[in-house]
Amino acid sequence: MDHMEIHYNIWIMLLSFALSVLASYSAVNLVCQAPSSSSSPRTRRLWLLSGACVLGIGVWAIHYIGILVSGLPFGGRYNAVMAILSMFAGTAFCYFGLSVSQGRLMTFLRSAASGLLLGAGISVMHYAGMSWMKLDTHIRYNLPGQSVCVMVTLIASCTGIMLMGRFKDSPGFNRWKLYSALLLGIAISSIHNTSLGTGHFAYGSGLGTGASQMQSDVILLVGVSLVTLFMFGITGGAVFLDRHVLERMAYHDPLTGLPNRHGLERYFKDRFLHGGSGAVFFIDLDRFKSINDTLGHDIGDMLLQEVAARLLRNVSPRGKVFRLGGDEFLIAEPGFSPDEAAEEAQRILQDIKKSFRIEDNDLYVTASVGISMAPAHGTDRSSLMKAADTALYTSKDSGKNKFSMFDSEMNRHQLRRMSLEKDLRKALAQSEFLVVYQPKWDSLMNITVGLEALLRWRHPEHGIISPAEFIPIAEETGLIVPITYWMLHEVCSQNLLWHKEGVASVAVSINMSARMFESEDLYEVVVEALSRSGLDPQYLELEITESIAMNNMEETVAQLSKLRKLGVRVSLDDFGTGFSSLGNLDEIPVNTLKIDQVFIRKSKMHSKKAIISNIIAIASNLNMEVVAEGVETPEQIELLQSLGCRVMQGYYYGRPMPVHELGQWFVDNAAAV
Repeated sequence: MDHMEIHYNIWIMLLSFALSVLASYSAVNLVCQAPSSSSSPRTRRLWLLSGACVLGIGVWAIHYIGILVSGLPFGGRYNAVMAILSMFAGTAFCYFGLSVSQGRLMTFLRSAASGLLLGAGISVMHYAGMSWMKLDTHIRYNLPGQSVCVMVTLIASCTGIMLMGRFKDSPGFNRWKLYSALLLGIAISSIHNTSLGTGHFAYGSGLGTGASQMQSDVILLVGVSLVTLFMFGITGGAVFLDRHVLERMAYHDPLTGLPNRHGLERYFKDRFLHGGSGAVFFIDLDRFKSINDTLGHDIGDMLLQEVAARLLRNVSPRGKVFRLGGDEFLIAEPGFSPDEAAEEAQRILQDIKKSFRIEDNDLYVTASVGISMAPAHGTDRSSLMKAADTALYTSKDSGKNKFSMFDSEMNRHQLRRMSLEKDLRKALAQSEFLVVYQPKWDSLMNITVGLEALLRWRHPEHGIISPAEFIPIAEETGLIVPITYWMLHEVCSQNLLWHKEGVASVAVSINMSARMFESEDLYEVVVEALSRSGLDPQYLELEITESIAMNNMEETVAQLSKLRKLGVRVSLDDFGTGFSSLGNLDEIPVNTLKIDQVFIRKSKMHSKKAIISNIIAIASNLNMEVVAEGVETPEQIELLQSLGCRVMQGYYYGRPMPVHELGQWFVDNAAAV
């Protein structure tokens, strides 16, 4: 039996090594997209599969290139089916190997297991490919030599995977990524070249002459070339998809085209500040919800697009605009001073309040802006956004269509608000609420004709908390609903006690929140409170504001009508300050109109006097009673009496008093009925 030598083409060897490095780099680059992608787990698996396909197909192609490189001096044929199966097998090994490397922590055992799977896949593909070839020779492998080949492949694979810990969260170019690709390239190339070099090929009389060079299979060459092109096509397509489609989907808002929250995080991480100064603007549109609810979401979406365009034209060339969601926007301006920030905020407010022409509608909105400055208010995204958000709330609370710059006082206010919200959740269970009562006085008969129940909070540390401070928190959090339930039971029980003791027999009014009407079980709650206390419904009055009456008017009227039929009284509080339509006033089931104290306080003005007179006339014509709030002087009483108003409420007659003081007040005034 004769032995044959193998002759290598050094240029094709170098080409195959370069291809193996390129395939490895492309694969690890695709795999690096998986942990950095903000998409779903399914999308991350697709990135992983694309990397495994590139690496597996690359290994397969380079194996057959290695056969051609070797210049084997004998004939042979290829089993096409088995060759294709070997490609799928190698790709599967690569997928599982790369999957193991994708854990949150890149431990030594995880890296070793991943590298061993990759190295095993490369080795299996080589030896399976050789065994599935029909050669005119016998191959005898030198076990020590082949063992060294496999060990080199496994070690190079493990080391290459271990280096991934240095760049796995870096989708761009990284030198460690190149080092890893070089090692994986060595693992791929070495097994093909050194395995053939250490093997023994022999032919005998039954296997042909053995003198002719093995001819290159044209079909194989074409197939390998096409597969190689396909491999790079996957890489290029995936990178294009990532840069132009997936990245835009992940980091940009589909409605306005502005960067979204993910884009904001990346911007702050990669570009904003870096030790310098800057400004962050938090922008929220005023009354946007009413436009959305009135004209529909399509009009609302077009309005948001127009607002985004106006913001873009008002920022500096260095500035960046983001949409956070809903009607919230954020602007980042690196290198800005406080004066520049104030100037830009004013420019934005002026531009946004100009009319928007959308689908034949002239729309008007304003904006509220909160500004934080770096590094004075923070150097990271979270701190600056929190400070700007706090300043935004200040703009909202102070009348909207304004901008506010964050300061330490705002921070203290925000911290107090958060503390009160936390304590408010425990206040009801710990019996910290108190009901006080303010009389309603008939100035002609000199008798008490009603009481208004008002809520107070006795905080264990801060003392009495103003309703103006804690009621908005209760409204926003929804805690106002259980608090109102408690207050209904408390007031009904107390009023019945006064009846039994002969102290007073008057209706007591309770202010209702819009949240009570949203729950749609107000009727049942009122019935339960009356039933438990035994109070007659005519001695309970519910006070609503104009905004409650006009919001979802049909449903509100339906609930109030049921309560009126029950015998419960209804009054319209702060009349004249809201946005109710006089054309709808007669449709609201109301017993009493309450004139807001702002008109009483300025009743010396002719215009305010005229408004008061008209409110009284409206109430008289609609057979409604009228109550004037905030009465404090004899001059106000005289004016109201001359205009036809007799029932009044204010400090002149009595301030809000707790139960034990109110009893004595009744005695002192001898006015109980």
